[in-house]
Amino acid sequence: MNIIQTIFAFIISLGILVSIHEWGHFWVARKMGVKILRFSIGFGRPLLTWHDKQGTEFVLALIPLGGYVKMLDEREGDVPESSLHMTFNRKNVWARIAIVIAGPVANFILAVVALWLMYLIGIKTIVPTIGRVIPSSPAAKADLTANARIVAIDGKTVKSWNDINLALATHIGESAPFPVTTQLPTGEQTHMVSIQQWPRSLEHQSLLEILGVETWFPTVPSVIGKVIPGLPADKAGLKQNDKILTINDQPVHDWSAMVKMVRSHPSVPLHFEILRNQQTVSLTITPEKQVQGDAMTGFIGAEVKPVHWPDNQIVNLSYNPVTALSVAISETISLAHMTIHSLIKLITGILSLNNLSGPITIAKVAGESLRSGFESFLYFIAMLSVSLGVINLLPVPALDGGHLFYFLIEAVRGRPVSQKIQTFGLQLGIIIVLCVMLLALYNDFSRL
Repeated sequence: MNIIQTIFAFIISLGILVSIHEWGHFWVARKMGVKILRFSIGFGRPLLTWHDKQGTEFVLALIPLGGYVKMLDEREGDVPESSLHMTFNRKNVWARIAIVIAGPVANFILAVVALWLMYLIGIKTIVPTIGRVIPSSPAAKADLTANARIVAIDGKTVKSWNDINLALATHIGESAPFPVTTQLPTGEQTHMVSIQQWPRSLEHQSLLEILGVETWFPTVPSVIGKVIPGLPADKAGLKQNDKILTINDQPVHDWSAMVKMVRSHPSVPLHFEILRNQQTVSLTITPEKQVQGDAMTGFIGAEVKPVHWPDNQIVNLSYNPVTALSVAISETISLAHMTIHSLIKLITGILSLNNLSGPITIAKVAGESLRSGFESFLYFIAMLSVSLGVINLLPVPALDGGHLFYFLIEAVRGRPVSQKIQTFGLQLGIIIVLCVMLLALYNDFSRL
């Protein structure tokens, strides 16, 4: 079921992003008087086609990994004399610039709309309260303390852990101190945090771990909420509402202690003392092995019984239409800023290319966001749309940014870049794009 939901979320999200991007090109091109021959969502064999009154063919194709708008252009075939005024290549350079840039701009607009809807509906999130500061970490050296609430980074207000992750992402690879403001009942305090050693790969370590803080959680009792059929806990007779008292005669005070014990003993029989209906029961459970990152850990197939979060640790981010629009625009700018910084750091080698993700990772995140709720899916759409917009503006031939680069040179010189250079650039651009796609796919399969 999860696989079907993941595939569905991937197709829907990619379909929305590609449709909006290509619609941007399509709409502006028509406004500029360019004849559109084909508007295609997807590549390969057409599954569905139809024509509008202006003769444009609309196509829904088999492979949902992109799309394109085909315009009338003398460089791609003979054009009747009567239609020359509708060709893309005969429009002035500023019209062509507007048509090319319209796709990425449409993606930024989509991000704003998605975030506006999210904040209009309202999204519940956890207040960024520090649960524990890791000794000798950057946070510890800057005197951040447990139970303090992080309220600002770089002087900008943060209201969730997601805001904090976005703020930290802009500092990846930098050793210069940056201000983190925390709040306790005694008042606010600003700490100068300096992270001297950033890992080049962020696959196995979160930004919060690098900072040296753990999120605050209410105490979670070691009570079983669900037992997954067919796995070790079920086979050994563990039941819902059982409370774990000890494992191998060691007291289990909370859920995290139980999880730590199980994970550290793959394929090793563990003796459980549990409380069931006011009676003590003994069970022996042997955790199965699973690969987690670079380590081998154990699991038994039991889920925790949900606990109630205090009202003061939950915030509902919901705004009126005007405020929601302002917040959405600001967050879109922040996402674009983070994406640009990340790309620069990938290109300069500050970040490892292992951090690149392809369609498999995108599909997994799409599925997870959809399962988390409509508001989370809207945020995922916004993030992906901003990334698509920024990447398409890179000055790489074969991308919108490559065409834009040529047109800007033409605007300055007063004459277009030679067709020979453009053709060579296009071939080079296609090779670059294919290499990046293959690397991203390789990373995806490596994570699997």
